[in-house]
Amino acid sequence: MGRKPSSKPTSFDIAYLAGVSQPTVSRALRGSRSVSLATRERIEAIARELNYSVDKNASSLRSQRSNTIALLFFEEQTPDESKINPFFLAMLGSITRSCANRGLDLLISFQKMEDDWHVRYQDSHRADGLILLGYGDYTLYEERLTELVGHETHFVRWGSVRDDNIGATVGSDNVGAGRLAGEHLIAQGRRRIAFLGQADDHYPEFADRYRGLGEALAGAGLPVDPALQLDAISYEDAGQRAAEQLLASGAAFDAIFAASDLIAIGAMRALVAAGRSVPGDVAIVGFDDQPAASMTNPPLTTLSQDLKGAGELLVETLLAQIEDRPVSNRTIPARLIVRKSSST
Repeated sequence: MGRKPSSKPTSFDIAYLAGVSQPTVSRALRGSRSVSLATRERIEAIARELNYSVDKNASSLRSQRSNTIALLFFEEQTPDESKINPFFLAMLGSITRSCANRGLDLLISFQKMEDDWHVRYQDSHRADGLILLGYGDYTLYEERLTELVGHETHFVRWGSVRDDNIGATVGSDNVGAGRLAGEHLIAQGRRRIAFLGQADDHYPEFADRYRGLGEALAGAGLPVDPALQLDAISYEDAGQRAAEQLLASGAAFDAIFAASDLIAIGAMRALVAAGRSVPGDVAIVGFDDQPAASMTNPPLTTLSQDLKGAGELLVETLLAQIEDRPVSNRTIPARLIVRKSSST
């Protein structure tokens, strides 16, 4: 049931009569451009009709910072039922330390496509801003980011850093990392390098890594063969299936650059089952340097992302927004960790 107007008008009464949410009323009455002109005028007219006036003391109280930020993990289907990509779990420690060093409290929760994150956290004053980790299919997630910008929500996300980013973004130099992987494999004498990972707008970080590999191949005068790119998302089973498809295709290849360590581990499983030796027949490079990467047989060469630096930059970028300081997207270089899976 809707809320009926009370004897002393409140912003909730205006929301009831205007057919909008209470946060929309609050934004409209402070002149926020995130609310359309027509809606603002309707809300202002109702406020005048009710003889509503803003409670300055309450408004001042609401404008005070909570000194709390919310860290929201995108919920994923994982084999261990954690529903969190292991890479983002590894980043949690650096974010927590960075908050503690600044005297900030940290709320941790899941983000789901159907949730109104801004209402649950910033608009309800539970948190001053949001850190978003993971997103699944970016073409679906993009709409939610646009909504957050429209609601003037302070947020920063970890992801692909591009000119058309929506909101503040911190991420690895995925193109540069892909180039490093390609140059390393080429230096090992590999000429037919496959890429396992969905390299399109749905997974822009993977697409950037594939682009970097292409730059390395082009720099060495080698062609980029579309037949050597197979889609896979960041699960071991997906990597195994992609490698099995590559083997079944009959295409010649002597190396694999996998978009994540989990994809690479699954691919190694498929190669062993097919009687292909690593790195003798096929050299493999992964991405993320997850703990499992050093424990595979042979140990996995991979690209390591700066988790400590990532946590610091995510928190600092969010604080800059909250404190109305200049904000820019930030890119962090990745580092190549050479192990036995790519060198003989």
